[in-house]
Amino acid sequence: MPKNNHDLSHLNHNTYICESTHICGGDNMANITLSVPDDIHKDMRHFSEIKWSQVARNAIIDKLETLRIAEKLAKKSKITKKDITDFSKKIKSSATKRFLT
Repeated sequence: MPKNNHDLSHLNHNTYICESTHICGGDNMANITLSVPDDIHKDMRHFSEIKWSQVARNAIIDKLETLRIAEKLAKKSKITKKDITDFSKKIKSSATKRFLT
C-alpha cells in the first residue's frame, strides 16, 4: 500500500502512469494509471521515442467521441428498450437454432 500520494513502490514494472497533474494549454489534467501485459510493455520500451501517454490520451478522446455520437443517436431513436430486448431474444433464438441443427 502506498505511503503517500507520491509513493509508487506498490506498482509493478509494467505499469505506466500518465504525467503528473500539470497545466497544459490552460487546462488541468487528471492522472490515470494504466497497466499493460508484460509483452506489450516490452514492445512499448522498444519504441521508447513514442509518447505513450499521448497515444492513450488520444485513444480515450476518440472513444469518448464515439460514445457521445452513439448517445445522441440513441436519444433520437424511437426504439424502446422492450424492442431491443425482443430483437435480442430473436437473434439468440435464431443463432441457437442455426448452430444446434
